[in-house]
Amino acid sequence: MARLPATLTRPPSRQGSRADRTDRTDRTDRWGPPASGPRRPPPPSRGGGGGRRPGPPPGPPPRARRLASPADPRRRLRIGRLLLVVLLLVAGGKLVEVQAISAGSLAADAAKQRMTRLVIPAERGAILDRNGTPLAFSVEAKALTANPRRITADWSKPEVRAVPGTPTPDQRKAQIAQGMATILHADPLALFNELESDKSYVVLAPLVDPTAARTIQQQFPEIAAEDRESRQYPAGDVGGSVVGSASWSLDKGRVSGNVGLESAQDPVLAGQDGYRIVDTAEGSDAVIPGSTRAEQPAQAGRDVVLTLDSDLQYTVQQDLSAYVARTGAKDGSAVVLDARTGQVLSLANSAAGGAPAPGDAAVTTPFEPGSVNKVVTFAGALEAGLIKPDDVLTVPGSIKVADRTINDAWVHGPVRMTMNGILGKSSNVGTLMTAQKLGPDRFAQMLSNLGVGTKTGVELPGESAGSVPPRKDWSGSTFGNLPIGQGLSMTTLQMASIYQAVANDGVRVPPRVISATVGPDGVRTPTPQPAGVRAMSPQTAQTLRQMLQSVTQGGKSPNEGTGAKAAMDGYPVAGKTGTAQQVDPTCGCYAKSTYWITFAGMFPADDPRYVVALMLDAPPGGDSAAPLFHDIATYLAAHGNVPVSTAPPRMVPLQLP
Repeated sequence: MARLPATLTRPPSRQGSRADRTDRTDRTDRWGPPASGPRRPPPPSRGGGGGRRPGPPPGPPPRARRLASPADPRRRLRIGRLLLVVLLLVAGGKLVEVQAISAGSLAADAAKQRMTRLVIPAERGAILDRNGTPLAFSVEAKALTANPRRITADWSKPEVRAVPGTPTPDQRKAQIAQGMATILHADPLALFNELESDKSYVVLAPLVDPTAARTIQQQFPEIAAEDRESRQYPAGDVGGSVVGSASWSLDKGRVSGNVGLESAQDPVLAGQDGYRIVDTAEGSDAVIPGSTRAEQPAQAGRDVVLTLDSDLQYTVQQDLSAYVARTGAKDGSAVVLDARTGQVLSLANSAAGGAPAPGDAAVTTPFEPGSVNKVVTFAGALEAGLIKPDDVLTVPGSIKVADRTINDAWVHGPVRMTMNGILGKSSNVGTLMTAQKLGPDRFAQMLSNLGVGTKTGVELPGESAGSVPPRKDWSGSTFGNLPIGQGLSMTTLQMASIYQAVANDGVRVPPRVISATVGPDGVRTPTPQPAGVRAMSPQTAQTLRQMLQSVTQGGKSPNEGTGAKAAMDGYPVAGKTGTAQQVDPTCGCYAKSTYWITFAGMFPADDPRYVVALMLDAPPGGDSAAPLFHDIATYLAAHGNVPVSTAPPRMVPLQLP
């Protein structure tokens, strides 16, 4: 009989094993109970207690699981079609919106993104002297810029580094710096340091001639050029304190005034920028040819014509600087006016050592004028009919005013002096005696008539009004200071304006430095001139001019005036010297050895053409400014073709026995 394979087991008994029963039970549980009804319990085992132990009763049958329905392919197709229809409807709606509803606005937005507004800079006007000589004008220039970060980044590109002999970023920057320095005569190290920065924009040269800029760009494509405008001053520092300066403003995108008339007249000089609206290529600033949408031409600025004479200005600056250096003064200023019109022909300032001084000290910096101010007292007394030039007054060596005692500059006892002599020899005591006759109210009125304590209105920025104590605040000692030029202050321009009124038969014409403007079309528009102010009668002014000649009168003492060194051969000169103590800041009192030195005068005295006012700040030796007047006036006489007088020099008695 054949043996069974070892892998097979004996057939199960009829009753079956527990595993068989369990398997059947699992199948029964899975597919549910039989349809014939509840399952009967198994019969008890045969054989009693010696049989197999019965198992535990079965638990409750598990919940029947519902079988999933097989997928319906037609249902899937319907859902897909529905989604496709929805998507097509949405896309169609968006297309309608873009093509019809929003087409206009979207096109406008796209156009705006392409449009660029380009500024057309207006040409800045020039500044000219009274004869048309240019003192300031503009020329085209370029600003050379670079992107150091880009130069470094470009070298890191494989295609760049693959080229044999390609310089490193440092080597390339050194080449650029050296090449630019050679063309521009600049410092190569400074240029290299700028290129070494980790910036995306640096200005290497702000104002470069366009030809030089093109040469540099051809050699070094890394360099970009921006349009600029360069302000030129062909006369150098001649009239520099008046003209001022202007430079390129990054904020404004044009040349803008900094100081002087360049600043004060900036709206006139600057003109009006124009613009051009164009389309640019996407992703760049390149203008698409023929794409101009709108254009507004720039309106060039107007030229400003000054009253200054540049030749005279040069001479006055030279003479003033030399005199300041020679006397050791801290600084000085000089003003020359046309005696009839009040126009400023020259306005100069000089710093210590004779160097040009920044700013307009002659307009902005007041000082105590000293005896130059005595003309106010004598003008008031003449106008009131209180004195005549030949009146004689016994003048003591000192006078007490309130709690102060004022002395003359030289020691003397009582002397008999004419009014000519009191003014010509600059007697403090005689002037205060005359002022007491006049009285403080009429004195204050003459100060006002002559513009003391008020701005002249000149077109220069930063003008000072000087200072005069309010009349209500005057004490007894105040009237002991003001008539002799202490306790009040004025600028050199104000001082010149006082004497211009005397020269112009009593009419004070406020000084001006601008005579006209000229438009781009060449049409000249005169600047409205201010109306004159009657300060005194013509007779008073004429008499005062005669008395002021006593100051420049020569001869032997005691009939020599304090300003004899201002006298000119062939021209009668009327003027007044001045010396005023400066305030010592350490004590708030007047210093005993530091002075303001002044001189104001006119010539020819009988029919004045020019007025000259001078100020020196603290020359150590207390030198008079009269010699400086002589030098400037001598040039003026020749420059202005002033006829020589044939009359002999005027000589009048100043002091009597």
